[in-house]
Amino acid sequence: MTVEKGKQVTDFTLPANNGESVSLSDYKGKNVVLYFYPKDMTPGCTTEACDFRDQHEKFEDLDAVILGVSPDPVESHEKFINKYDLPFLLLADEDHQVAEQFGVWKLKKNFGKEYYGIERSTFIIDKEGNLAEEYRKVKVQGHVEAALEYIRENLK
Repeated sequence: MTVEKGKQVTDFTLPANNGESVSLSDYKGKNVVLYFYPKDMTPGCTTEACDFRDQHEKFEDLDAVILGVSPDPVESHEKFINKYDLPFLLLADEDHQVAEQFGVWKLKKNFGKEYYGIERSTFIIDKEGNLAEEYRKVKVQGHVEAALEYIRENLK
């Protein structure tokens, strides 16, 4: 794992649903909510994305940008955004390099099968690019509100 609370987060660049390549450093001077999720259009991921959508303006009011990351390709992200009217960028980490950088690419078990995938996690990065807070093994219910509250209380 290469991310550590209080330390600078290594820059990365990924393709986004808007057709551009997006780097973490593009958001220097803003708080960044970087959330990793397993798969577009699945129930838990849809709930989480819609929770972020519904609180989007409150995050913006706190000078925070939301970026979602999954191994799905950009085309899948575009459909997800269009279907649920998501107002933030989704980044395609198809080779899971950034997920590995953040230590969220994990061996998972489901119905007796083992496979690698994203462990739902959120990282709050401050305006200087340092990791301020991390939420691992996220349970969707109440999570977005907790992230919002953290920024409101700790990052001005």
